[in-house]
Amino acid sequence: MYTQLILKIGRSVAFSCLFILMACGSNNQEQQPDANDAREKKETTANKKIASILFFGDSITAGYDLDEEDAFPGIIQSKIDEKGLPYRVVNAGLSGDTSASGKKRLDWFLEDEPKIFILELGANDGLRGLPLSETKKNLITIIDQVRAMNEEMIIFLAGMQIPPNMGQEYTTEFQKMFPQIAEEKEVLLIPFLLEGVAGDPDLNLPDGIHPNEEGHRILANTVWQQLEPVLKQ
Repeated sequence: MYTQLILKIGRSVAFSCLFILMACGSNNQEQQPDANDAREKKETTANKKIASILFFGDSITAGYDLDEEDAFPGIIQSKIDEKGLPYRVVNAGLSGDTSASGKKRLDWFLEDEPKIFILELGANDGLRGLPLSETKKNLITIIDQVRAMNEEMIIFLAGMQIPPNMGQEYTTEFQKMFPQIAEEKEVLLIPFLLEGVAGDPDLNLPDGIHPNEEGHRILANTVWQQLEPVLKQ
C-alpha cells in the first residue's frame, strides 16, 4: 500500500511538472510573434524616416547610354550613403522628354511623396527650337503641381544652355529663362547643370551632347554643392 501510494504521488508530480513545462513552452511560442511584430514595426518606422529625392528630367538625368548608378543621380545616392543621410534617390529621367511630355507623366512619380524635387527639363525643347513661352509655361506648371501636392517641398531647377543653332537671340533667351523661373517661383537654382562638361569631348559621349561617366561625376559634384547643405539642415 505504502509503495503504491509513493508511486502514485510520483506520477502525479511528474505529470504536474510536464504540464508546467508545456505551459512555459506555449508562452514562449505566443511571445515570439509579438517580438516579430515589434521588429517589423520598427523596420517600417525606420523606412518611413527615409525621405526621397526625385530627380525629374530627360536623358541627362536618365544617364543616356550609362548604367543608372553611373548617372549623376546615382552618384548622388552614393554620396548620401557615405554621409549616412536618411535619403534615397529616385531617378525619373526619360530620354527625349520635353517640358510638355514631362508635365504629362509627373503625377505618377509624385505618388511617392518626395521631400526634394530636382527638375531638369527644357534642353530638348531648346534643341528643337520650340517656343520658349511654352517651355516656360510648362516648367512653371510642373513646379505648381509639385507645390500643390506639398507646399513645403524643396524644389531645385537645373539651368541649361544650348548651342547657338537656333540663333543668338533664341539661345540667350533660353539661358535667361531658368533664372527667371527660379526667381518668379522662388525655387533653388542650379545655374548650369553641365558647367565644366558641355563642349568637352573628353567628358561627353561621341554624340557630343550626353556626358560620359567622368562627365556625370562632375555633374554630381555640381548638384551636390547645392544639395548637401539642404540635406544637412
